[in-house]
Amino acid sequence: MRRLGDLERRVMDVLWEAEAPPMSGRDVSDSLPDRAYTTVLTVLERLRHKDFVRRTTQGRVHYFEAADSRDAYVAELMIEAMGASANRRAVLARFAASVSPAEAQALRDALQLGSGEDHRS
Repeated sequence: MRRLGDLERRVMDVLWEAEAPPMSGRDVSDSLPDRAYTTVLTVLERLRHKDFVRRTTQGRVHYFEAADSRDAYVAELMIEAMGASANRRAVLARFAASVSPAEAQALRDALQLGSGEDHRS
């Protein structure tokens, strides 16, 4: 599983929340004023090698954007967490008991879509 360190997560948060991706390395750095520009570029390159970020180049400027959504990353974390248990059924039951009615409906909808069935008229 690809994991994010604290600074990597902060950089990804900037990219995931970008109003108009892709962002230049300078734009990402400006969004993290407590970090040096070169540090942010190093993190962006590390994220690119981990396949979290795509880079394009125009002239001498590199532009970066998230390779996938925050939702996809969180789903990967959830799947990994489930795999850490010998009893996935118990993990799922515990999770299901913790969700709101609206979230439970969203899960039912997702399961119906995943199985190719749609029981709604």
